[in-house]
Amino acid sequence: MAGTAGRQDDRPPRDRADRAVRTVRAVERARHWRYEELPGVDLLRARYVHKTFVRHTHENFVIAAIADGVEVFHHGGSDVSAGAGALALVNPDTPHTGRAGVPEGWRYGAVYPAPEVVAAIAAETSTLRGTPGFVGPVLDDPATARLVHEVLRAAEEGNALAADTLLRAAVTRLLRLNGGTLPERRPRTAGARIAARARAVLEERMAEPPTLERLATDLGTSPFALLRAFRDSYGMPPHAWLTDARVRRARLLLDTGTRPAEAAVAVGFTDQPHLNRHFARIVGVPPGAYQRERNGVHGRANTQGRKNVQDSD
Repeated sequence: MAGTAGRQDDRPPRDRADRAVRTVRAVERARHWRYEELPGVDLLRARYVHKTFVRHTHENFVIAAIADGVEVFHHGGSDVSAGAGALALVNPDTPHTGRAGVPEGWRYGAVYPAPEVVAAIAAETSTLRGTPGFVGPVLDDPATARLVHEVLRAAEEGNALAADTLLRAAVTRLLRLNGGTLPERRPRTAGARIAARARAVLEERMAEPPTLERLATDLGTSPFALLRAFRDSYGMPPHAWLTDARVRRARLLLDTGTRPAEAAVAVGFTDQPHLNRHFARIVGVPPGAYQRERNGVHGRANTQGRKNVQDSD
């Protein structure tokens, strides 16, 4: 024991301090919750170091304000990065990934407003016509980043007036600086129509999907033609889209109180560990922690149930 203590003391103080900082930074934490006074908006605070988000989509907008570090995410065919004071912006149903861009990872706060929430704000505060959305995936604007962090702080403190006001201010500013009209998603080609039909089949048969060959045969096309058409339309192959859709549906079941193990089987995962793995890689927290926060948060601030993202459920 004495020898070990002596070796530790022989290290320069700066080295010991650097090691302590690295240890703190290595702790990954995330909280994914809702505040009932902000309907249609999901909230997230997180620090990730080794976390890697697989290609996935969200039904809502992603407005993520980076507090420190750097996030790199694949969006629109290339990697983009967002550092401190910048915002990562993703429109609904847009495939993207996520990972650390520096060794110490990244810390951020995010709001996920539903399309109808953004549309209502746009109708009142902008001249945009059609479906509003973001033109670029990254905006370097510390002022809006601060607004996002203030929304989260107000929600945690149970300050409904401030949370609502600040959210509207943040979305209004983003639409003014980086807003545009999203293109319509109507299938215009034969391939896109086949992809839409394939998606409908996978949604209907989520728990017991057909093979690629069977799906292609039923739709009157070849497996590779279907694969190309589906990837062109939805940004990922059918099996990856199905995993993403299963996690989305599992979230809905968890929101209604379904136990994680039951939700896993209902959406087509073999068991709860299978759900845990994919859920954490897409949502950022395990399903048990997600459910505790979502079902436990009311109109007041809630600080219970925060967990390291490595904790199992």
